[in-house]
Amino acid sequence: MLPIAVDAMGGDFAPSQIVAGALQAAELGIPIVLVGPETLEGRGDLELIVASEVIEMDDDPASGVRRKKDSTLVRAAEAVRDGKASAMISAGNTGATMASALLRMGRIKNVNRPAIATPIPVPGGRPTVLLDAGANAEVQAEWLVQFAIMGSVYSHHRYGLENPRVGLLSIGEEPGKGDTLRKEAYELLANATGINFIGNVEGRDLMTGEVDVVVTDGFTGNVVLKTLEGSLKTVVKALFTAFGQPEYADAANALMPALLPLYETLDPDTYGGAILLGVDGVCIISHGSSSARAMLNGIKCAQEMVETDMVGAIRKAISTTLGS
Repeated sequence: MLPIAVDAMGGDFAPSQIVAGALQAAELGIPIVLVGPETLEGRGDLELIVASEVIEMDDDPASGVRRKKDSTLVRAAEAVRDGKASAMISAGNTGATMASALLRMGRIKNVNRPAIATPIPVPGGRPTVLLDAGANAEVQAEWLVQFAIMGSVYSHHRYGLENPRVGLLSIGEEPGKGDTLRKEAYELLANATGINFIGNVEGRDLMTGEVDVVVTDGFTGNVVLKTLEGSLKTVVKALFTAFGQPEYADAANALMPALLPLYETLDPDTYGGAILLGVDGVCIISHGSSSARAMLNGIKCAQEMVETDMVGAIRKAISTTLGS
């Protein structure tokens, strides 16, 4: 397999945590190429694609990609495009990561807009794939059908589901619920071939295991994602605060073996990031605060999607459903 291009300068803890995660992946036998400045330290024997610029977190994504042509993000995307890397991963500016992948790698034919697919943890079960989680604030109904196709392929390739159940996020389960977009999308999804559409789902269903892929517009999806992240952090913090009290020490010791696996399930670092579906290559978008562990898990995801040819499967599914 060609190496995975890792943006060494992306994220709150770059380059130290990013490089550390890349080195851990290399130790497991995953081929890695770092993208960063010539002076990048601590990379050991890892190959380096030299890039002299960095698109910062507060840079405008589109203008950053246009102006900083020698940035780590642009060079990583070009490495995939030019056949020097099999995938790219970054914990940097999300918008710039998407723009770099789209402008350099291009879109899969018949895909109107790429979408960010994010795994939502389900305690005791497989994660639910939510898309779009922020790439497209406004969408058209037919785009949601494309999201459903791509999300189904991703769910199959990452989680082994043969016929993923697809739900449309709305304000009620009944077919007539929702705004004009949701009503139009419902009809298109219900009549689409190759999609196991189970109807409308609500926000409370995302973490239940009742649905495998949930499609929505990027504005709603991002609000849902950030709300869940904040809620989970608040609950976990409250639990650890309570367990830190002397009077609950015995209870904490008794419950900890059962709670640690749950904490692992809910920890974003476990999943390594989201994936940008619809571009002609594998692009992993990691959380800005990614640790070395998150980067390692994101690289593992990228490797798996490359080895199973997820992009090729999406290309085939889109062509079969929407025409050549």
